[in-house]
Amino acid sequence: MLYNNFIIYIICLNTPGLTLKTNFGNYTMFNSFSSNDACQLLANGAQLVDVRSSNEFAQGALPNAINLPLQSIMTADRIIDRNKAVILYCVTGIRSSTAKNYLIQMGYKNVNDLGSFKNYNCE
Repeated sequence: MLYNNFIIYIICLNTPGLTLKTNFGNYTMFNSFSSNDACQLLANGAQLVDVRSSNEFAQGALPNAINLPLQSIMTADRIIDRNKAVILYCVTGIRSSTAKNYLIQMGYKNVNDLGSFKNYNCE
C-alpha cells in the first residue's frame, strides 16, 4: 500500500531530446543538436554563447563566442539578442543544458545546446 504515495519515473538514457515534464516546467534531458546543426546556424548569424565562468572563458574559447556565465544567465538580455538563434556550450554540457532551460523559461525561442565545446567542429 505504500506504493500509492510514490511516483516512479523510468528514463531511457538512449533517447535523444527526452523532455521531462515537471510541475516547474519542461526540461530537456538529452541533447539531439549536432555540430553540423551548429555550423549551419552560425553561418546564418547565430550567436555562440559560452556559459562557463569568466576565468574559464579567459583561458580560451571557441571562435567568436560570447561569454555569459551560467551564474549570470538572468542578465542575458543585456548580452545576447533574443531575436537571433542562440547556441550554448560549456565543458561537459551540464551548464549549457541548464542555461538552455533558463533561457526558454525567459522567453527565448531559438535556443540550442551544443553541449561540450569538444562537439564543435566548424571551419
